[in-house]
Amino acid sequence: MAEQASPTPTPTPRRPGSNGHSAGSERHAGAAERTADEQRRIQRRIDDAEDHDDGSSAGNDGPMQAGARPYPAPPFPKQHQAKPGFETALDPPPMYDAPYYKGSDKLLGKVAMITGADSGIGRAIAVLYAREGADVALLYLNEHDDARTTQEAVEREGRRAITISGDVRDREFCLDAVERVVQAFGRLDILVNNAAFQVHSSRLEELTVEHFDQTVKTNLYGYFFMAQAAVPRLPHGGAIVNCGSVTAFQGSEQLLDYSMTKGGIHAFTKSLAAHLVPRGIRVNAVAPGPVWTPLNPSDKEADDVTHFGGSVPMKRPAQPEEIAPAFVFLASAHCSSYITGEILPVVGGYGG
Repeated sequence: MAEQASPTPTPTPRRPGSNGHSAGSERHAGAAERTADEQRRIQRRIDDAEDHDDGSSAGNDGPMQAGARPYPAPPFPKQHQAKPGFETALDPPPMYDAPYYKGSDKLLGKVAMITGADSGIGRAIAVLYAREGADVALLYLNEHDDARTTQEAVEREGRRAITISGDVRDREFCLDAVERVVQAFGRLDILVNNAAFQVHSSRLEELTVEHFDQTVKTNLYGYFFMAQAAVPRLPHGGAIVNCGSVTAFQGSEQLLDYSMTKGGIHAFTKSLAAHLVPRGIRVNAVAPGPVWTPLNPSDKEADDVTHFGGSVPMKRPAQPEEIAPAFVFLASAHCSSYITGEILPVVGGYGG
């Protein structure tokens, strides 16, 4: 039998394309070029718009005013106070009375105890708690005139108030204060830990042991002692609201010790919340940004006070009456019965 010749292999046809690339590769390359063109067109439009922008499209570049009434913004008058700072000497006076805030019995029949209640955030909390129906115990260090002003403000709301002067670093004072509140009002439903010590330090080496101890014992021991004293008196449904700080989130180069304690307060809040769930007591915290209170002129140099709060996106510090509603929210079972262990930032915006 004659041998058959092997068939000649048929060459596989090559798909059209340049340089040996497949048609699929060419399509991908073309799509990439078109996307790059689109991106450049977007870029040119933005560049052209910015080149011709006269500033009018950006709106008001000044401090943000989104409240019921306008609030002061930097520059502030130069001022510095001796510790612990007094609201009566602050220029302009902090705005705490929230005239457009209408109460709705969120805390009706409750008794609240507030540390650092003579001025600043503490005073604004006291006023709104009273407007929501609570009687209030005002704890403070030695700012007697400021404390009397806060007491009068609470009483104008139609509620009772007592003032108690003392040092929250002293555990015996904390225990005694709780008993005095219960004797005066018959109960205790809400503890607000708000008292704080803050003094800047430009260099780590300048932060003395005395300074460090004052900060830690006021801001951490004080919160712990007050909670330890109050918890046995708080009922099922009671609440603790701590005052944290934005510095616990982002740090502060000149407030090393203060930032550390505020981070501790946030951790304490979460831990104590878990600890007290079986007892029906909620624990939360508010973390304010810059707030116009006596704490700051008694911490900062006069030149620094002038620009206080100007670096946040809203370009101004909060007034105490802008912070206090967050404390109402977290204290009221009508508003936050399913919230415990949370940190609520009120910081004037992000991304500035």
